[in-house]
Amino acid sequence: MPDMLVKLYNLENKWDFIAEQAALGIVIRKPIGPENRLIIEWVREQFNLAWASEASVALHTHPVSCFIALEDDDIIGFACYDATALGFFGPIGVAENARGKGVGAALTMACLLDMKLKGYGYAVIGAAGPVDFYRKIVGAEVIADSVPGIFRGMLRQQEQ
Repeated sequence: MPDMLVKLYNLENKWDFIAEQAALGIVIRKPIGPENRLIIEWVREQFNLAWASEASVALHTHPVSCFIALEDDDIIGFACYDATALGFFGPIGVAENARGKGVGAALTMACLLDMKLKGYGYAVIGAAGPVDFYRKIVGAEVIADSVPGIFRGMLRQQEQ
């Protein structure tokens, strides 16, 4: 999966997606410290240990570089930035039963606009899975010769 580049300066500073998600009963927000372990465990259970490790980094920065999505006080999604490397967006994940409601797009926009507000001009989407999704919602462009990129030589958990 290639990395992608987002020109943050081209994104409109519109946060309408927060209200749109709220109308569906979904809250998009930054977590607070006492929630860290719950979020890290949820990410590990829903996705994998590597993403849980990255979420841990994002949750332990100040200010937090992570957003979560909640429905009925249950976590249904998360997205992080500055977790793998500075200027990198991801990982992002939405529970299978919550997909198709715009949660992934809302979490993506929340992170990217937060990065823009911090002064970043660009964001790199590391190992972007759904390339067409990122092209559509934020105009991301594939970075040539970016596989395996920053993930080259990364330690990986062995299959058991």
